[in-house]
Amino acid sequence: QVQLVESGGGLVQAGGSLRLSCAASGRTFSSYTMGWFRQAPGKEREFVVTINWSGGTTYYADSVKGRFTISRDNAKNTVYLQMNKLKPEDTATYYCAVRRAGISTWALEYDYWGQGTQVTVSS
Repeated sequence: QVQLVESGGGLVQAGGSLRLSCAASGRTFSSYTMGWFRQAPGKEREFVVTINWSGGTTYYADSVKGRFTISRDNAKNTVYLQMNKLKPEDTATYYCAVRRAGISTWALEYDYWGQGTQVTVSS
């Protein structure tokens, strides 16, 4: 069992920045693929970015490429999402997730999820 706790969400103006964190329990965090997804009201959950166990491989959704950066600190069992140049359309609940295999953009392929953190970008 893996528990994930996201933090760092909040209200920010368009063009601003936020950094989300996701702290994971478990001794094998360093072997997991991590992903960030988001869900806006009335919309399906969508892929944002994923990072492999070492941090050497990442994959971004086109909508966030060049603005968001994922990183991980395996010593701290934490994955981060630096979000810059935020837009109102980035408003959503952001979830981190764990996958006990390689990177994937499919939410159904992730095994554990956090409770989410709200990001609101005002225009």
